[in-house]
Amino acid sequence: MTELSPATVAATYFDALERGDIPTVMAQFDPDVVWHQPGSHRFSGLHSGIDSVGALLGGMMERSEGTFVLAVTGPAMSNGDMVALPVRFSGRRSDRSMDMDGVDLLTVRDGKIVEVHLFSEDAASEDAFWGQPA
Repeated sequence: MTELSPATVAATYFDALERGDIPTVMAQFDPDVVWHQPGSHRFSGLHSGIDSVGALLGGMMERSEGTFVLAVTGPAMSNGDMVALPVRFSGRRSDRSMDMDGVDLLTVRDGKIVEVHLFSEDAASEDAFWGQPA
């Protein structure tokens, strides 16, 4: 069996994310995935392992009252096992909203996402949306 390229794994991940296909999203992660969430909010920090990343994503959907969406806005840029994609993400809840650009950097090895680094256009606005650490 031929190993999938990092760009193919990234495309599968983002396509599933945009469709809300969470089982396919989670299947792209290595069990020991490491997720770097920027900022100074309740979800910021290092999340290690697929269960932790699943809880993070679920928490974001809950906090955004199910409105969080992310869309790829340009072509994937690859460098070895890393794939960077420009994205736009948004969400609403009763008292706040956010809508901004970002970059998601995925590291893919052996056909699985092993590390995720996120970059946001406006960290202060993202912090205000997600809220202070619990």
